[in-house]
Amino acid sequence: MSSAGVEYLPTKEVNVLKGHEGAVLAARFNGNGEYCLSCGKDRTIRLWNPHRGIQIKTYKSHGREVRDVHVTADNSKICSCGGDRQVFYWDVASGRVIRKFRGHDSEVNAVKFNEYASVVVSAGYDRSLRAWDCRSQSTEPIQIIDTFSDSVTSVCLTKTEIIAGSVDGTVRTFDIRIGRQISDDLGQPVNCISLSNDGNCILASCLDSSLRLLDRLSGELLQEYRGHTCKSFKMDCCLTNTDAHVTGGSEDGFIYFWDLVDASVVSSFRAHSSVVTSVSYHPTDSCMITSSVDGTIRVWKT
Repeated sequence: MSSAGVEYLPTKEVNVLKGHEGAVLAARFNGNGEYCLSCGKDRTIRLWNPHRGIQIKTYKSHGREVRDVHVTADNSKICSCGGDRQVFYWDVASGRVIRKFRGHDSEVNAVKFNEYASVVVSAGYDRSLRAWDCRSQSTEPIQIIDTFSDSVTSVCLTKTEIIAGSVDGTVRTFDIRIGRQISDDLGQPVNCISLSNDGNCILASCLDSSLRLLDRLSGELLQEYRGHTCKSFKMDCCLTNTDAHVTGGSEDGFIYFWDLVDASVVSSFRAHSSVVTSVSYHPTDSCMITSSVDGTIRVWKT
């Protein structure tokens, strides 16, 4: 994988999405990159067309801040979670809450649908992962994984595995077919994980201001990325859609791009006036959205 060069990275601001009152805690593109969803301290979820810079819909039902949101591949359903300890399952078109899954003992940090949108997996401050069946009327979890010794901050799903990062310093992979768990200890609190697009690597953001790239099968540390500040906030990180660069935010409002292979900082720029909470890369285009404690979501293109 060669570097695509600085000129292809989305460093030009094309839109600012305003509407949230207070910090925006996450912003995510949908599956094809036409829309994005955001959530925040104001207890709302918002649906946007980031390319035109317009808000389409607001979803209100959470009683506390909304920390994470994910949309199904067909764009028909949303799951969300936050400070009210519940996982919400929404109908996108009507804005109606289909179901509220209750069972976490504390705040819920992250949620993801599985590939078939039949199951939602949530990661909690109560040191557990919980899986919920969207097709059943039951609001009880179908699986609980509670082998962590601290808050679970982030979760990724493959066809057969649940991968999660925790403040206990581990990235743990659970093979749901055979019930096996593998734990990789990074020695630093993990506040976000994401998968490379080819599925071979896990990128983990740690609270010692480093991003670490792990081989997904062996757990081997392949590379470390530094330069940004990440000490006390949950901040997303991801790879660009070509897997040529790593990108993440910083507590001083900067965005960084690193070369995947040699870990050099290829580009860094001031994107927000406060902590960057989230970065989400477009699935096919050279385009990115970022969100911040400053209350804005910003759209970046080349």
